Amino acid sequence: MGSVEQPWQYNFPPFFTIQPNIDTRKKQLEAWCRLVLDIQKQRKSYSLDVNEAQNSIFSNKDINRKLPLDGIYMVLDELCKKGHIEWKDPKTKKECLVMWRTPEEWGKLIYKYISDRSMINTVCTLFEISNGDETEGEEFHQLDDWLLVRALKSLEIDGKAEMMGTEGVKFF
Repeated sequence: MGSVEQPWQYNFPPFFTIQPNIDTRKKQLEAWCRLVLDIQKQRKSYSLDVNEAQNSIFSNKDINRKLPLDGIYMVLDELCKKGHIEWKDPKTKKECLVMWRTPEEWGKLIYKYISDRSMINTVCTLFEISNGDETEGEEFHQLDDWLLVRALKSLEIDGKAEMMGTEGVKFF
């Protein structure tokens, strides 16, 4: 899993069994949710395939344990309730969009970047924002288009930006 700090429970076999005690389960789900978001953030990945995750994020080969599929869905449902994932197809629940930052948080980061560079009252293309040379090194560099649009729409709602069709945005 690379350099993501695993919760202490990750090497504790009961972590891979959904706990019956409500308080313990709540802490367990919080730890799983944090781990999923941290791994996705490290990978700069905005989608998650349940089957792949079952053999990576939700598996610890060192102790030969995997979180069962119903447990994985419990974690993902918790992330969904908190607004961090959306199912690509809610009927099949095979793959989800992951937002380790909410669109509003991304919007604030983008707006701070624009403001810090005195770019208020300018028009930028979406490509400039997410893939331009100027934004290299910024956290939102290479942000998936669907999430970038949501972030910019959150700024639009706050009156800080206006989408100009599907390719541009003006900042206020």
